[in-house]
Amino acid sequence: MADAVSIFMSIGFSEQKAKETLKNEALTSTLKKAIEQAQGLLGSASVDKTAGTLLYNMVTRLKDTNRLSFLTEYIITQKITSELQLSAALDFLKSHPQENLDRLEFETACGVGVVVTPEQIEDAVRTLHSLRLLWCENRFGLCSSGEARTALKWADGKIVKNEVDMQVLHLLGPKTEADLEKKPKAAKPKAAEKDVKIEQVSVENGEANTEGKSLMEQLRGEALKFHKPGENYKTEGYVVTPNTMNLLKKHLEETGGQVRTRFPPEPNGILHIGHAKAINFNFGFAKANNGICFLRYDDTNPEKEEEKYFTAIREMVEWLGYKPYAVTHASDNFQLLYDLAVDLIRRGHAYVCHQRGEELKGHNVPPSPWRERPVEESLILFDRMRKGMFAEGEVTLRMKMVMEDGKMDPVAYRIKYTPHHRTGDTCSDTCGYIYQIRSVFLSKLYSWHITLL
Repeated sequence: MADAVSIFMSIGFSEQKAKETLKNEALTSTLKKAIEQAQGLLGSASVDKTAGTLLYNMVTRLKDTNRLSFLTEYIITQKITSELQLSAALDFLKSHPQENLDRLEFETACGVGVVVTPEQIEDAVRTLHSLRLLWCENRFGLCSSGEARTALKWADGKIVKNEVDMQVLHLLGPKTEADLEKKPKAAKPKAAEKDVKIEQVSVENGEANTEGKSLMEQLRGEALKFHKPGENYKTEGYVVTPNTMNLLKKHLEETGGQVRTRFPPEPNGILHIGHAKAINFNFGFAKANNGICFLRYDDTNPEKEEEKYFTAIREMVEWLGYKPYAVTHASDNFQLLYDLAVDLIRRGHAYVCHQRGEELKGHNVPPSPWRERPVEESLILFDRMRKGMFAEGEVTLRMKMVMEDGKMDPVAYRIKYTPHHRTGDTCSDTCGYIYQIRSVFLSKLYSWHITLL
């Protein structure tokens, strides 16, 4: 620990900051790699505080660690010297996940080699519209440097602000006591009760109408930040592989760039208010973008599912004013899911585990002693699970992954000796018993661009 603290302090961290950083293992590991690469580039020279701050900010925000050495080189060689350039560089990498980057395009996007002289800053500030207004009215007020920054994108913000302050002082002179005096805020008059307008929301044919607002405005919030079709890689935390761009290109060819969403309820109970929000969000977003939305039942737990819930869900969707493009079921793809699970085992991303259910409860689950068992052994055991050679709760298939909430290796498959309402006691022509497929398994598949609508 002492070595790590001294390493972090060598790039300008205080001792307290270094110790705080050590609490995050992933951040610590990546930052140490960046510092090692930086020291390799510098030789005997040390990393200065400015570069150290940029390295830290880069590591905390970089999603694709394969670009770590690439960005470290630009920081250490002083091609990227400001937070503004770093932000532009990270945005560029996020929108260009392909392996081979056009360096010239990258450098242009983040201002590499652009030099803004003091004379250029002075001229840009002199032409500020807000500065001219202050001079005309002969008063002090807010004169934003944002206008100058728009004209000189890569100029140093502190220098621009200093130039603005200096020119305001030159135009108006020092502030007087009257300028420094706080102006009382004018009280807003209270609207009379009869003048208060309440937005009326009418419901026609089960669909809420808010006059004057587009559907996207009604959805607002996070919906406005959604990526466009084929730009999944711009989503925070999206996993990019060497084949990602080819798969997204194929996806666009098949969908024609159409927005496609799905509402995936579990048919094991009556819908609640949260489901109503999800219905409006998924169907509404598709409708607002001239897309389509599927109703896909997540029917993977036969113990709790009943036909009445399937019917009730469909009726609720239609009552809210939406019509699914198609109705599908997770059970339509049981064989495909099984095949993909086998593939995950072969790739070393899943394993068969014998820990009992009570051992797997909570977030501080003890590490599985079977996590590193040979792939061939897991394949044989998983086939035996399929053929009904284990008792319920005796064995599970677990994913090698860490959930967002920190939970390790969640269960993907478990044995259930319960007939399924659609597939009976088989999950395919050759499957002996149905297993519960957890949502985490589906999420893992989505990262492979297999969306089971």
